[in-house]
Amino acid sequence: MNIKNKKDIKLANACAYLIAVIAIIILSSCSEEDSFEGSALDTSTPKLSVLDSYIRTNYVSAYNIDVLYKWNENVVDNNRFLFPPVEQNVQPVLEVVEKIWLDSYSEVGGTNFVKLVAPRQLLLVGGRNYNQSGTILLGLAEGGKRITLFETDLVDVSDKANITRFLSTIQHEYCHILNQTIPFNEDGFGEITPSEYTGQWFNTSIADARELGFISDYARSSVVEDFAEMVNFMLINSNEEYNAIIDGITDEDARNSIRSKEVIVADYFIKQWDINIYELQEVTARNTQEVINN
Repeated sequence: MNIKNKKDIKLANACAYLIAVIAIIILSSCSEEDSFEGSALDTSTPKLSVLDSYIRTNYVSAYNIDVLYKWNENVVDNNRFLFPPVEQNVQPVLEVVEKIWLDSYSEVGGTNFVKLVAPRQLLLVGGRNYNQSGTILLGLAEGGKRITLFETDLVDVSDKANITRFLSTIQHEYCHILNQTIPFNEDGFGEITPSEYTGQWFNTSIADARELGFISDYARSSVVEDFAEMVNFMLINSNEEYNAIIDGITDEDARNSIRSKEVIVADYFIKQWDINIYELQEVTARNTQEVINN
């Protein structure tokens, strides 16, 4: 046997020995059960507070809506001075929203209406959100997935004007979600007062805007906002209160313009959603009064 063959045999034997040693180590490791004394991660189910239990029962389970009230910088505009609401203010506000918005739509549109057509999240912010123009942003509807409500800490559940101001935000923003789901006839609606829309809407008073054929000053900002404001004012006022607003407008053409917009709104709700908005108006007014009385 030559020297080369002897070296090959030694090398083969060494490799075989090494493989055997590795195999023994692996088998030994696998045969022993590792014992872990704990984890750095908390895997226990968090205990729900009274508020969280209320949210889970009355919003998540009932309507598929999650409520965000704790601070999360990923869901707010960090360029503005915003902060979370005081926790003790959250449930009273949510009870108002539930009674006036959710219960009203459920009674008229059916128990599953809001569950099927709703924002998946309701974000509550404590204070006001100021725009650079000096106006105040009351709420946002983001892609139909989330409604943000500002001024949560400023809600007074015993004051109708205060409740109306806060609920006008959700009525307006929810209308946007309905419109994003099934669009309304923007061209036909926009033909009623086509020359009076302006980006400088905030320079017009509500009274002057109504004399131009708009239910509010903000309604002048665009056709889409005009439609949402019509829905908003029909639902934050009783039928008598709403009619009194229209009757108080001195310009006949302006009154007729608002009534023409009202017809399109009512037609949209009945044809697209099978909801009589005048019935919804009545139920919402009743629920609003019940909140104030309690």
